[in-house]
Formats: sequence, structure tokens, C-alpha cells
Amino acid sequence: MNALVALCHFCELHGPRTLFCTEAVHPPSPSPPQPGLAFLGDMDREGDREGEGLTMRANSSATQRADMCEGCRSLPASHPGFVSMDTETGIRYLSHQHPRQPQLFSVVRQACVRSLSCEVCPGREGPIFFGDEQHGFVFSHTFFIKDSLARGFQRWYSIVMVAMDRIYLINSWPFLLRHLKLTIQSLQSTALKVFDSEQGVCPQRAVRMNSAFSPAVFPHQRSGNAARSLPSLTQHPNLWASLHASFSWLLKACGSRLTEKLLEGAPTEDTLVLIERQTGRGLFQRAHRPEVFCVVMMGKGKGPSWTKFRSLRHLRQVLGCADFRQLAWHVLMGNQVIWRGLDHGLIQSAFNVLKALLPVGCVRVVAYSSHYEEAYRCNFLGLSPDVQIPAHVTSSEFTVLVDVLNVEQGGVCDDNILSLYHFNISSANTQPTDKGPTLLNKIEVALANENLSVDVVSHCLLCLKEEWMNKVKVLFKFSKVDGRGREDTQKVLALLGATGPGEEDNVRLLKFWMTGLSKTYKSHLMTAAQC
Repeated sequence: MNALVALCHFCELHGPRTLFCTEAVHPPSPSPPQPGLAFLGDMDREGDREGEGLTMRANSSATQRADMCEGCRSLPASHPGFVSMDTETGIRYLSHQHPRQPQLFSVVRQACVRSLSCEVCPGREGPIFFGDEQHGFVFSHTFFIKDSLARGFQRWYSIVMVAMDRIYLINSWPFLLRHLKLTIQSLQSTALKVFDSEQGVCPQRAVRMNSAFSPAVFPHQRSGNAARSLPSLTQHPNLWASLHASFSWLLKACGSRLTEKLLEGAPTEDTLVLIERQTGRGLFQRAHRPEVFCVVMMGKGKGPSWTKFRSLRHLRQVLGCADFRQLAWHVLMGNQVIWRGLDHGLIQSAFNVLKALLPVGCVRVVAYSSHYEEAYRCNFLGLSPDVQIPAHVTSSEFTVLVDVLNVEQGGVCDDNILSLYHFNISSANTQPTDKGPTLLNKIEVALANENLSVDVVSHCLLCLKEEWMNKVKVLFKFSKVDGRGREDTQKVLALLGATGPGEEDNVRLLKFWMTGLSKTYKSHLMTAAQC
């Protein structure tokens, strides 16, 4: 993201000042830069010759060097600043008191002045958005920090993010507000502890009320108290390094949370459902969680890292054609598929390949649980081997159970899943699964064709799913929205090619997949029907 984050402070002696600034420096582009497009994050050749250290060229004027107290300064000019490298993208995150490019200094300076003077929200604390095309757009969050020696016992700060993309910055408002609040609350809480301890030693309110006040000497009385730095207010010796890490993460996360994707035609139902799910739980909330790296350990009851199902074809080869068809039939019909075993990595890989048979809106997974979950909560359920499944579930025709049993290896190590496990598939269903649905017949033809690679089969499956989702949309519009009768619905099913052999399975599949339609599509049809 071409943006910049800065911490600003309103000094009682010198007015609004920039304290700390973090910017993203992108790696040089192989193509020559086009004039007028570079604004934030582009690195000039002079900066390359200076290496990864930061410079204070923007702060080299006599005006900026003079009249700077401790409260206005974060890092001295001799300090090299902080540098973090993103090894995935090659982007460097550089932090110092001022931006490293002169053209950015005036932009940040103007954002600093406006955020601490005229562009404030009621109460002088909180977020606000301002800016223009020429000087960039600014997301600003002002806040107070407690100080026992300051006027009013508090000092005024703001955190600003400056970018040229107005739409991107506005769309990032909830994300920025949520994470900047965490940083601000951390600063305020630590400063409050210092404030309370200082007031306990020497209450300043009583000292000020008992001291003589003279307007002539007031500025001189205040000059000694106006120079307290933010590290002294929070008693945080590594404050600037901590802010560098926080601002660098914010720039990286904010830049990766929204990406552009070229869509050929209208978005698919899977795309719409994914967007609705992300919006419902807070867009890209995963960015706030640290990455977790899982290591599969070799041990009792757990297979090595290669004991995973790689594709539907691989699963079919391991289970056998008959057992695979039975399992895939239950998946397509919307029945609950339960895998019970010790190797949860193997079970997770089975769910990953099986859920490719369904639209995203029809998939509800509980990957591994220590107790049984009802079918309305999940249609894919992984259980540990000691979990007892209720009798009404095992006797139901709407459930299929796959028990993963360990096989004694006899000291022989083989890279075949069947050398480690035996799969026992059971179900109370008595309906034959060899006739339909039509979709499953076509999928099996593709899987059985060894001339087709795994990628080709994957694209073939995607096309088949889209074909049947279109049939689902027609049936939903005809039966649910228009309210047609059974006879007319039967004619539509014949038109869609859902009648004939396996007709009952085709109808069950269409009705189940109807539950996976996006809310956007359903509301659009309902609204159109009312007009």
C-alpha cells in the first residue's frame, strides 16, 4: 500500500510537530517510472546510494533544526532509524522522525498541522477523514496522553495515515480504527500508570494552586515542563522501536487486506458467498491474528507429513471406486459426512478435497472435535477415535461414517496411505447410489480418465458446478419466487435435464444446493419480484 503513518504531537512551545514517521519503500520497478505516478513509497536513486539507513534531508533546513525541545523530538539526526524488510514482497518499512523524501515532508507536515488544529472531531478525541487530490487524503485519530506537568494534565497527540487513494483509505476505515485504537489505548494505559505514580508522590494540582501566578513569568515557568518526551511519559525505553513494529505491520496488513482481481463476467455464487462471509465477521479479520505454523510430528497415532489426500483422484484411488462413489453421493446429497480417526491432518485433507464437490455456501466444516456436532451445524465432521456417536445418528440414512483404522506396519515404512490406515465406510442408507446424480456420473468419468491431469479435472469440476448452480438458480426462481405448482416444476426439471435415470438424486441435489445460494442473489430476485 502506498501510504505513510505518522505520530504527531502538539507542543506547548512550538505547536504541531511530527514525532515519528513510517513509510513503505517498494523495490525498484524493472520498467522506467512514468512521470506523475510516483508519490508515496517510491525510492529515488539518491536514497539507494545512501543504503538502508534513513536520512534527515527533509529536516535539514535551519528552521527545522532550531526550536526543537525534547517533546518535539523522537530520534536524533544521528540515529539511523529503524528498518524492517518484508522477505515475501521485498518491501522495506523505514521509520524516522520525518519522511526521507523532501516532497513528502510538506505533505506530512500539513497533515500534522491540520490534524491537531482545524480537522478534529467533537471532543477533540477520535477519528476523522480529510484531504484533497493535491496534498493527499488523511485518516487521523487524535487522542490525549496524561502528563502531571502539562497544562490541563494532558498532552495532545494524533496518528495520521496519508495516502493518495481516497477510496482505499475510506474502505480501510474500520480496519484502521480498530487497530489504531489498540495502539492508542496501550499508550494511554501506560502513561496513566506513570501519571498516577507521579501524582502519588507530588500532587501537582495542590502545588499549582498554592504557587504564585504571574502572567509575565508564566511562559518561563512552563518552559521546563513543555519538554517531556513520549518515552518519559510512558516510561517505555523501547517505545520508538515498538511503534515502528506496530506501524510497519499496519502498513503491510492494510496493503494486503484488499486486492484487485480480474473477473471475467459476473461474479460466481462462490465469490458472492465468500464476500458475504468476510463482511459478516469483519473484513479480513485474520490480519489481526498472528500466523500459526503447524509442524506435523512423527509419533504414535499420527502419520508422517505425506499421509494426506492430494486430490479427488487420489482419494478415489485410496478408497476404491465403489467406496468413493458412496462417499461422494452422500456429500452431494447434503448428508453429514463423519470421519473418525487419530490423524486429524489426514481427516482435514479429506475434507479439503471433498468440499470441492460442493458450492461454498453448502460447506460447513468442523475439522476435528472431541464430541459429536449435530448435522445442522456441519456436514463435514472430524472426530477423535474415542468419541461415541449417538445411536440415532448411526442409524440415520442421512449420515455416512468413515472410520480410519491404524494398520500395523511391522517396521516397514511405505509412502502409501493404505500401508498405514484402513478405511471402513458405513451408512444406514439403503438407496442405491449407482444411478445418480448426473453430476456425480460426469465427475467420475473425468476422474477415471488418466489422460486428464489433476488441474484439468479441477477446471472440469468447476465448470460442472457452475452448470448445476445455474440450474439451481432457475429452479429457485421458478419454485420459490414465482410459486409455480408441482406440474410446472416438473416441466422445468425436464428442461434442465434433471429427469430420467437418477431423477430423484438430481432433485435432492438441486434442493440441497439451493441452500448455498448467496443472500445477494436471493434478495435480488425477491426485490425484482416485488417490483
